Amino acid sequence: MKRTPMILAAMFLAGSGFTMNVAMAQQNGISRTDLLQEAISAEGRQAVQVRVDFEPGAVSIKHSHPGEEIAYVLEGTLEYTLEGRQPITLKAGEALFIPSGVVHLAKNVGDTKASELATYIVETGKTLVEPVK
Repeated sequence: MKRTPMILAAMFLAGSGFTMNVAMAQQNGISRTDLLQEAISAEGRQAVQVRVDFEPGAVSIKHSHPGEEIAYVLEGTLEYTLEGRQPITLKAGEALFIPSGVVHLAKNVGDTKASELATYIVETGKTLVEPVK
């Protein structure tokens, strides 16, 4: 009975052009909860919202997105490192704009769980998270 909603959600996401790199979704200490995916008035673009939870010390992989991201820290303290910039530390209630294609990573630098609300305006049908070596 519990599998049916998960299967339906997977079918919906697969059929909607929303793709996320599985490595990013299943990293140690990081969990992602997909909240929203909706076409917008800008042709070929969609809005996507994801909640990302980081255990203490958890670090994302280096990655980029096929569009803009606004990261809003819901709780805890996160350090963001954007390619070509000094790291920036944000606490709950603070936000950061990440331009399209900019390689970045996020790290929980606090002693407790940290969470962000990531809002993306991205190209429809593209992989949301593009890992970078």
